[in-house]
Amino acid sequence: MAFHGWKQLLFLSRQNTFARAWRSRKGSPALGSKRCCHGSAGKSVAPEMRAFLEENTEVTSSGSLTPEIQLRLLTPRCRFWHEKLDSWPYGDPFWAIYWPGGQALSRYILDNPCVVKGKSVLDLGSGCGATAIAAVMRGASQVLANDIDPIAGMAMILNCELNHLNPFPITIRNMINSEVGNWDLIVLGDMFYDEQLADGLHHWLRKCIRIQQTKVLIGDPGRHEFLTHEIHSHLHKVVEYSLPESTRQENNGLTSSIVWSYEPSC
Repeated sequence: MAFHGWKQLLFLSRQNTFARAWRSRKGSPALGSKRCCHGSAGKSVAPEMRAFLEENTEVTSSGSLTPEIQLRLLTPRCRFWHEKLDSWPYGDPFWAIYWPGGQALSRYILDNPCVVKGKSVLDLGSGCGATAIAAVMRGASQVLANDIDPIAGMAMILNCELNHLNPFPITIRNMINSEVGNWDLIVLGDMFYDEQLADGLHHWLRKCIRIQQTKVLIGDPGRHEFLTHEIHSHLHKVVEYSLPESTRQENNGLTSSIVWSYEPSC
């Protein structure tokens, strides 16, 4: 099957392989652990990996809710788009998709700088890093991006470079069930695709709020796995965005994406 259907295949695969990866990795110590990448893109990305990512992704800012942000993504003009999904040599490239929930979160932050300005932000399951980039653009005092795929971390560094930003710290540890860090805001998009993973997120995020009074924003286009989970009864809709036509086509016709505030005390 050609890569033109890889977004749907990746989402279905994500319900199994990616969720198992999250569950199998032990929680990290504190947020901001030593397994973070710092420094410039040139020092943090090996030359051969930089060359591979630059050759096999396209820089684009179109077809999403955030034309202000440039990202390296897999598009129809990329070689692997026309090859089988398993031909990609570094595992399923979830980071190469700008998922609808992440788009909504990033748009909301860009439009509402007060949400992040002067605050510490954790972007959980960061993927391409767009939401973390939006937080930096709007004046967050500290940003940590988290994704268990090390290739995603490398792609984020290149995406920072595209947007003329110094790379923010990145950790590839599983943060779920880790020690609670002192973060003002946690953002996560498109993470509710597996019941056990959703249960873990529900428990850990609630703990973050209880101990540190952390604010939590969730981006999701209304997938069944999200709407039917217990966490949905603890959410307050913040804003809903109509998705661009290309994003609708690539996500089984989903027409909008919503930013939710997680408020378990309610």
